[in-house]
Amino acid sequence: MGRAAFAGDLPRPAQAPPGQGARRPLGQILLERGDLCADDLARALALQAGQEARFGDILTANGMVSEAALYDALAAQYDTRVADLRAEPPDARLVDALGAEFCVRHAVVPWKRLGGGTVLICSRPDEFAAIRDRLPAGFGRVHLAVAPERDIQTALIAARNRHLSRRAEQRVEACDSCRSWQAGPTGRLWLGVALALVALFVTAPTFGFAVLTGWVVLTMLATTGVKLVSALLMWHGKRAAAEAPADPEPARLPTISVLVPLYRERDIAGRLIRRLAALDYPRAALDICLVVEADDLLTRETLAASDLPAWMRQIIVPEGTVRTKPRAMNFALDFCRGSIIGVYDAEDEPAPDQLRKVVHRFAARGPEVACLQGILDYYNAPKNWLSRAFTIEYAAWFRVVLPGWQRLGFAVPLGGTTLFFRRAALESLGGWDAHNVTEDADLGIRLARHGFRTELIDTVTREEANCRVWPWIKQRSRWIKGYAMTYGVHMRRPRQLLADLGWRKTIGVQVLFLGTLSQFVLAPLLWSFWLPAVGLPHPLVDMMPRAMALTLAVAFFSTELLNIAIGISALGAPEHRFLRKWVPTLHVYYPLATLAAVKAIAEIVTRPFYWDKTHHGDYHVEPDGPPLPIPQPSQA
Repeated sequence: MGRAAFAGDLPRPAQAPPGQGARRPLGQILLERGDLCADDLARALALQAGQEARFGDILTANGMVSEAALYDALAAQYDTRVADLRAEPPDARLVDALGAEFCVRHAVVPWKRLGGGTVLICSRPDEFAAIRDRLPAGFGRVHLAVAPERDIQTALIAARNRHLSRRAEQRVEACDSCRSWQAGPTGRLWLGVALALVALFVTAPTFGFAVLTGWVVLTMLATTGVKLVSALLMWHGKRAAAEAPADPEPARLPTISVLVPLYRERDIAGRLIRRLAALDYPRAALDICLVVEADDLLTRETLAASDLPAWMRQIIVPEGTVRTKPRAMNFALDFCRGSIIGVYDAEDEPAPDQLRKVVHRFAARGPEVACLQGILDYYNAPKNWLSRAFTIEYAAWFRVVLPGWQRLGFAVPLGGTTLFFRRAALESLGGWDAHNVTEDADLGIRLARHGFRTELIDTVTREEANCRVWPWIKQRSRWIKGYAMTYGVHMRRPRQLLADLGWRKTIGVQVLFLGTLSQFVLAPLLWSFWLPAVGLPHPLVDMMPRAMALTLAVAFFSTELLNIAIGISALGAPEHRFLRKWVPTLHVYYPLATLAAVKAIAEIVTRPFYWDKTHHGDYHVEPDGPPLPIPQPSQA
């Protein structure tokens, strides 16, 4: 049905159009028809005072009125009828004349010709007059009909799925997208670098080994230095954060749309519904969009067998040239109702008060803060060693390194889930790059390049850690591949990158992407320094001055100590302290990323846009079964 963001796009008439007289209130019509009781009407009016949600949404989301009764009453209020789009789909030529994007955004569809005019179906008939003034002259006299928003959306997708799919794939300008990452000077540059390295190793292998070793040591020192400064800033910032006042609550809570991309999720659907039902936010202002691929019959059938609440709906994404999470989210974005857009993964378990914290933070910040990133954690850390190591890595990143990274003034790479955007800012950037398999990191840099800021927010979402080696490698290879392609895209025009970000943020981009990639790909060169310890020769150690060898040893040892210190300090929560003894084992955990890097390099050449699916549902902390009764959130 409605969304508050339309208030700025289409002015709602304060009264009926001239000649029609004042309309009877919707609540009065429902009362007279026996579809709504007086107590529920009073409660709905009280709720409306504290929310930006529409009155009809409040009624249906809280189970006071059925959707059918609501639209029958709206038809009576506007002296029209409810159209059956399932029995009679819209004329696709009329949709093209108005524009599919316009129709989706305003939840309208031109249905058919009637005499010398056109029937326009609206899900929000109070906006009909404003929309009518923007219609093509060829539509003639426009007649109003009403229908539920989901029926309008389904009809639009069926009528123009190819057009909408193509739009989802190309929302981001080609110059900012990795869909053309091999084209132009960037592709030739990287090819030239690769050929030069091959030639160097063929003609002067020892010198080539020394050059690459020097480079990987340099990137190790750079990333270690940033980690150290980040950790110091974070530890200092903890004291300041404890003294900061709480963020204010807005007078009226905005509508939040949360995108939850799903793919082959038979085992997770029931648990997902229960976890999202625990969110403490007014149901009428909560728009959960389960984004499902059209050919994913497994997930669609699973959801069809589930009893989805009124504030949770499916958005079916038609097939396209790529199948990625960002493409699916781009497609769903226009169908959202909220002025704030959130992203969760299928296995996520967000803190119940998370959405309220997000709303409070956005209310306390100016429009330049366009994105909030929550903390990610894992609920299956006890499963095995790999899940424990993964949990330690995430704790160090989200609780120590990333907060310090933000305080350094660097562009914040996003984490893929527990993300919340101001819709206007997200749409101004074109949404996500549909071809980028780490769309989160790319979007974080694009936000910074356009002058927006990302802030971390102290709210936790628990999710499921990959706890099997091969799935872990597949997931990490996707991340590494995406990092490489993101770096290539943003380095197409280095001068423009510097102009957009300034020196500080540009250096941060180099350390983050180039440093991370170098550490993963060239890690075996660092491992080679263990050879002398077991009595084997090393091509460089014997040629090094003793002082240089000692300096390298101190640098390696100090780096390991810092990593251990950061890992231990990140595990301060009571539920994490049992992991501290496992922190030193990360020394044998990170080599798995080098195996993932090999896979990533191969896929950059052969399948750059392939999304290696991460399977969920191997571990859960709640009983299986149908969704539990939905708790009622506090409404204030």
